Amino acid sequence: MSIPALAVHGIVKQFGNHLAVDEVSFEVKSGVVYGILGPNGAGKTTTLRMINDIIKPDRGVIQISGLAPGLEAARKIGYLPEERGLYPKMRVIDAIEFLGELRGLSRRDAKLRGTQWLDKLGLGQWKTNKVQDLSKGMQQKVQFAAALIHEPELVILDEPWSGLDPINAEVLRETVDEIRTSGRTVLFSTHQMEQAEKVCDAVCIIARGKKILDGSLREIKQASASEGLIALGFTDASAKAAAEKVLADPALIAERRAPRAGAVADCEVRLAGSAEPRALLSALLEAGVSVRLFEMITPTLHQIFVERVGDTAAVAARHEGDAA
Repeated sequence: MSIPALAVHGIVKQFGNHLAVDEVSFEVKSGVVYGILGPNGAGKTTTLRMINDIIKPDRGVIQISGLAPGLEAARKIGYLPEERGLYPKMRVIDAIEFLGELRGLSRRDAKLRGTQWLDKLGLGQWKTNKVQDLSKGMQQKVQFAAALIHEPELVILDEPWSGLDPINAEVLRETVDEIRTSGRTVLFSTHQMEQAEKVCDAVCIIARGKKILDGSLREIKQASASEGLIALGFTDASAKAAAEKVLADPALIAERRAPRAGAVADCEVRLAGSAEPRALLSALLEAGVSVRLFEMITPTLHQIFVERVGDTAAVAARHEGDAA
């Protein structure tokens, strides 16, 4: 059995009376993109800092490729912290070169790789400018390059999309895909569910310091789709009226709701516990209802987040993402 890129078992961290992380466990396989998701204040950054050995857990075990956090494990990690930190008076290429040397590269290799990364991220023409001359988004890309310059086995990114415009966000997603293709592992935190859904192989959702669920994104979405939520559309008003009696049957329908914004459905229904989708379709056809849409709904990651975390936390996370 292969050793996971990261294994976290039962970690706990308390600051005074505040329990920031409460018995969180998850494993990250090598060569995947894994997202730690949740609203601000959920415990994501604290978790990443414990993995990076910046702070110690009060309880629990962390292993990076079988190693405990420390100097040997740190050599395998590239870390982009949430609080960006570059020396504003340094030239961009000098800043990357300096951070590359801290990661064990020779000055020559650090400068060569730094130049390659700046070109790749569209910052080549800025390499002799001072860091303070760059926009916040450009500075973030510089620090992102510095986190990757030594080709780490495990790349840890804390809120990497915060402050990026759509074009630079796409550049970041493409780079994350390239890292995965190379067989290396990416672990990142975010409250932006739409970004996570585009790149994640697996996720762990945390709220109020506790793990809500984790696993393969595909399996999580399939499990949510199997909970019996169906989008229905009818050919005309008379068909919609004819469907009313069927949709009022409690043996078939547990819940009925309006369609989601932008959907082409007339309504959404959740099946009663023992009801099968084919039973609902048969009942509609037997009642002479002309159906134009009958679709099992696969929810988005944001919708799953709302279901599991709650409306208040989910709305807060969306507003934070909009403001970023």
